[in-house]
Amino acid sequence: MRVCSGWRRFLLCLPLIFFLPHIFSVLELHKNSTVNDLHKSHNKKFDHLVLGPAAGEGLHDRLQCQGTKALNKTHLSTSSGNFSFGESVAFVTFYAAYDSSVDRLVNGRLKDLVTVGNISYSKVERSMAILNVFVNFVQMTMPQSNIIILTDPASKLPLHRNRVSIYPIQGEYSRDKLMLQRIRSYITFLEARLEEHSQSQGHINHYIFTDSDVSVVDDLGQIFYNYPNIHLALTFRNNKEQPLNSGFIAVRGTPDGMLRAKVFLQEVLKVYGSKYMKASRMLGDQLALAWVVRSHPHFDAKRFARPQAFVEDISGASVLFLPCAIYNWTPPEGAGQFHGMPLDVKVVHFKGSRKRLMLESWNFLDSSSNISDMLCLILKSGRTKYDF
Repeated sequence: MRVCSGWRRFLLCLPLIFFLPHIFSVLELHKNSTVNDLHKSHNKKFDHLVLGPAAGEGLHDRLQCQGTKALNKTHLSTSSGNFSFGESVAFVTFYAAYDSSVDRLVNGRLKDLVTVGNISYSKVERSMAILNVFVNFVQMTMPQSNIIILTDPASKLPLHRNRVSIYPIQGEYSRDKLMLQRIRSYITFLEARLEEHSQSQGHINHYIFTDSDVSVVDDLGQIFYNYPNIHLALTFRNNKEQPLNSGFIAVRGTPDGMLRAKVFLQEVLKVYGSKYMKASRMLGDQLALAWVVRSHPHFDAKRFARPQAFVEDISGASVLFLPCAIYNWTPPEGAGQFHGMPLDVKVVHFKGSRKRLMLESWNFLDSSSNISDMLCLILKSGRTKYDF
């Protein structure tokens, strides 16, 4: 059948010739605006938890959730109890006090005030709240561990907790040099501990250097118990450019372990300063870590693609590589997240804008006392950006 044959039909169809392109352009504009709206809503930060689907549904070795109720239980270990008398684990975190002058009043109220639960926080207060929750998690899972906070001598941290000590270290604490200063502070701390150890024999204190926005949800003493010959441990993920995360570094507390870890970090600092100063504010330390490890002639970087622990000799140090999926699990990014949360997860790292989720998680755990249910809350909320 012919369409629009003859002059009459041609004249009837003539308006369509002019209107169809306009209709298509309107439809295309609507399509683009819908995509843009979806993109904007995806990047929107929320001031409350938003629950979504739990990744890893149906996988036998992943946490299974129904709402915020865990259908299976995480595998918790208590291997620190296997330590011989005179061994312990201490957590060391680097903290730079926030400049309180930025918390200016706007119309008689503090700018950027954030409310979590029944408490409102300024920028300074929310930073301290994260640090306190970090302490809470460590003291819940490893109550015999001490916590050491490396910071600027000029800062006066309002933190008075049992088994928590402030360790001031002179340095450069400007925002664009923080990651450099963190490595320097680790080296200075290890040097001091080496000197102290030479004067007092006996007790061995292993150290775990972590960011303060992590939650320790299982006993980490088993790292040193299960791998008695390693000097330090790093966490890795299947990421070509940044396979190593600097937010978790474990160091054996023997003189040999601390010395080799110090030398290793000094090499990282040297590479950082010579190659990655343009990334000094962020990521430079991770890039330098990766360069030092990959530059070892016999190192096989393909091992980063498999989430299995392995040991390598790097510059004279026996280095244990631990999968981020278990020892540095990050919502929503990081190795293993898109396949859910492993049942034996030990550390959850609340990078970037997920720090509200860290506070909310502790509040939930404080009211429920169920770690597995709390992990469901994290798993189902981890893909959303929050307000700080």
